[in-house]
Amino acid sequence: MLIAQITDLHAGQRLEVDGRVIDTLEGARRAVAHLNALTPQPEAVVVTGDLVAEERPEHYESVAAILGGLAMPFHVIPGNHDDRALMRDVFGHLGHLPSDGDFLHYVVDDYELRLIALDTHDPGRESGLLCEARLDWLERRLAEAQDKPTFIAMHHPPFTTGIPEFDDIGLHGSEAFGRIIARNPQVETIACGHVHRDIAVSWHGTLVAVTPSTGYQYGLELTAGRSLVMVAEPPAVRLFLWTPEAGLRCHISYIAT
Repeated sequence: MLIAQITDLHAGQRLEVDGRVIDTLEGARRAVAHLNALTPQPEAVVVTGDLVAEERPEHYESVAAILGGLAMPFHVIPGNHDDRALMRDVFGHLGHLPSDGDFLHYVVDDYELRLIALDTHDPGRESGLLCEARLDWLERRLAEAQDKPTFIAMHHPPFTTGIPEFDDIGLHGSEAFGRIIARNPQVETIACGHVHRDIAVSWHGTLVAVTPSTGYQYGLELTAGRSLVMVAEPPAVRLFLWTPEAGLRCHISYIAT
């Protein structure tokens, strides 16, 4: 099975990076065209949050129209820039988002890999949160299919990245989350966004991968007290290739600009 991930579309932004104007909606269009042109094509795409830059209905409608051009099913989850109610309104017809409740988490059992979308959004904050209710929901979902290889998609990485500004707005509840992951070796990988960089780490027995944005990236800044700077590094998608014989491998596929 081949799953693609795109993240941090930030639709509705136009900004200048190193003298070049970046239109994030155009970045989303290029990402869709890139995915549609891949051989083989992914069986599904996960969109791991920050679909928009501002919580405005017209921005969600614009990005929904672009994602609707994908040749394969796609599944969305919220990031810190997102609004759950607007996401339900615009993407509810896809059938995977819950129609009620406090969180936009869900399970998709349609693929060889079981997909769990985990909502880390904490309204009003850039940091993420896995509260007791969300962790209890996750543990129950994992207990349902302990023999099935599982793919978790979420916005905020659960580990410290070494980039101080992003670690300051990281994920609260990650220690309890890590204990759950350690008890569930069927979790093949966790796909995240938020950081606008390519990062991978072995964490509690699984691979956690952070994927670059389809819009713009931040420079690698490992020194405390220094501000993050946008850099003209290429946008990318991540591809997760899984087979029963070889397990999971992941690749970065850069998008031409």
